[in-house]
Amino acid sequence: MKTSLLLRGAVHQNHPTNILIEGNRFKSLNASADTPADVVIDCKGLAILPPFYNAHTHAAMTLLRGYADDMPLFQWLNEYIWPYEARMTSTDIYNGTRLAILEMIKSGCVFFNDMYWEIEETMRAVEEMGIRAAVGVTFMDRQSERRTEENFRFIEQWADRANGRIQITVAPHAIYTVSEALLRRCAEAARSKGLVLHTHLAETEQEVKDCIASHGMTPVRWLDSIGVLGDNVVAAHVVHVDDEEIEILKERKVTIVHNPCSNMKLSSGIFRAQAFSQSDCRIALGTDGASSNNNLDMREEMKTAALLAKCQHTPDTLSAQEVLQWGTQNAAEAFHIDGGIIAEGKLADAVLVNLSNERLLPCHNLISNWVYAADSRCIDTVICDGKIIMEHGRVAGEEEITKAVSL
Repeated sequence: MKTSLLLRGAVHQNHPTNILIEGNRFKSLNASADTPADVVIDCKGLAILPPFYNAHTHAAMTLLRGYADDMPLFQWLNEYIWPYEARMTSTDIYNGTRLAILEMIKSGCVFFNDMYWEIEETMRAVEEMGIRAAVGVTFMDRQSERRTEENFRFIEQWADRANGRIQITVAPHAIYTVSEALLRRCAEAARSKGLVLHTHLAETEQEVKDCIASHGMTPVRWLDSIGVLGDNVVAAHVVHVDDEEIEILKERKVTIVHNPCSNMKLSSGIFRAQAFSQSDCRIALGTDGASSNNNLDMREEMKTAALLAKCQHTPDTLSAQEVLQWGTQNAAEAFHIDGGIIAEGKLADAVLVNLSNERLLPCHNLISNWVYAADSRCIDTVICDGKIIMEHGRVAGEEEITKAVSL
């Protein structure tokens, strides 16, 4: 039986209205104030906005927040991150993922695209906490042959158990950790099962140099030459590319995930925001993991992306409206989620923001305020799949979640 939710008096596109949600979809954006509903929220002084969809992260890396800062990517990975991760247990990953989800919900995010280990623990946390996720089945050459085969069997046997909120992706880590043969096999598995293939790509100058040395061409050209690139590919970072490579990515309809804070912190380089925007490539935003950011706040990614693009080019580069679309609708589309916008018939994912918060005053332009001025304190309520997962700034069980990872 469908439950219903009435958002009475919510501000949408500058006007108060009554928004009816039935089941997990928006039924009406102009309902009568006395429309019967199972739950009614008085939204006077609250505006409704699309929530964020985090298109690239490593959720359980919340446990490594602040652990290894201020060093280059490969030193960071080889000397600190991978040795630490080798000691993490299934329980650690479950608790770290819950902490990540709590942080994302409280900053207005209802979906994350993850690449990590012990994926059943990640799924358990997602299922319990009521948000959406694309959980990567991660492949690396340093895994045992047995684990690799187990991963492919998992992909073949996968069945969603959370009413469409959880999907899996095929996630070869990167060209420098996955062989050509395994990359080809991952690409074929993703295509045959209709799944997203999620990978890191062209993140650093060193990756590009090493690829040229090994294969005689750059990472984008090499992946294209071996048949990996396609419209099901979601590529994170994509910092070091030339115009021809951008054209290849456009032609192959690859989704590009910009991670501005992580790129800057690891000194990986500056994303070519203007060139990508003008190319008609689909661009989404991601936080990356909490050990290279060091938070999971997608609103910060919006502002940082926009300001970095303007610093590179001109003040009108990457407008507030465009970068909001990168953080919401574009990511939803990349993962075949019928949401990311507030519209009748779409999945009922939303945030309600408090218009009396000092960061949103005065409200000449709500989208401008949301991108450039707000912070997570402005968020009153978060709705995912038609259900309230945060109300008045509180998430169920948050004290227990934070206690589980307290030192």
